[in-house]
Amino acid sequence: MKTACDLSKAIYGDVINVDYSIAILPWGAIEPHNYHLPYATDCILSQRISMDAAHLAAQSGINAMVLPPVTFGSQNPGQRELPFCIHGRYSTQFAILTDIVSSLHYQGIKKLLIVNGHGGNSFKNMIRDLAVDYPDFMLASCEWFKITNFEHLIENVGEHADEVETSVMMYYHPELVQLSKAGDGQSQSPRLKPLAEGVIWMPRNWSEISIDTGIGNPHMSSAQKGEDIVLPIINKLSQIMVDMANHK
Repeated sequence: MKTACDLSKAIYGDVINVDYSIAILPWGAIEPHNYHLPYATDCILSQRISMDAAHLAAQSGINAMVLPPVTFGSQNPGQRELPFCIHGRYSTQFAILTDIVSSLHYQGIKKLLIVNGHGGNSFKNMIRDLAVDYPDFMLASCEWFKITNFEHLIENVGEHADEVETSVMMYYHPELVQLSKAGDGQSQSPRLKPLAEGVIWMPRNWSEISIDTGIGNPHMSSAQKGEDIVLPIINKLSQIMVDMANHK
């Protein structure tokens, strides 16, 4: 019988005799999410979604190990100044990922999928560098909130602590959502015109574009919307795991 395992709860006696096809690495951040969601929202959601997808992948004959989520996310100016918002530098993130890949590779586990829950994180250059150092290691990343299109399911399109994140958190952990405290998530475009147009890229100063740290109104959120959003994501993510695990 194939299995999905949560390493944060696993015991060695249950792991030692299982041949795991792939490891899954949830990656998030520690940052304010408007006034109503936990600081660790990105970690919580990427881990829960990874576990649900891994359980589905097990039904297709894949043993997947879901690692504990990494909490070090990259933050914008205007966020790092907020209490307990932790900025993880590129060099820190790369060092963490390198050590994880090195450990797994040494143990003979040579497939790893990062499930990212934080929009500020970017792993492309890290993966390119590690592909040079570990050419026989398959390393990929995805962002759970970009796996499927769910805009038709929500009233207010947002970006951070919005209707999507809030609804998915209400589906998984309604006890962690204090919607009555939420701000409206109002935001404004960056004052620099080429940045607002998307012609150039630079970190946006979060304090200049958001009042309550959120972008997108969360007040129409519901657990039912969260379920409708997340179930297709889980289905697609499980197939990604299966495809990677079976790739020769």
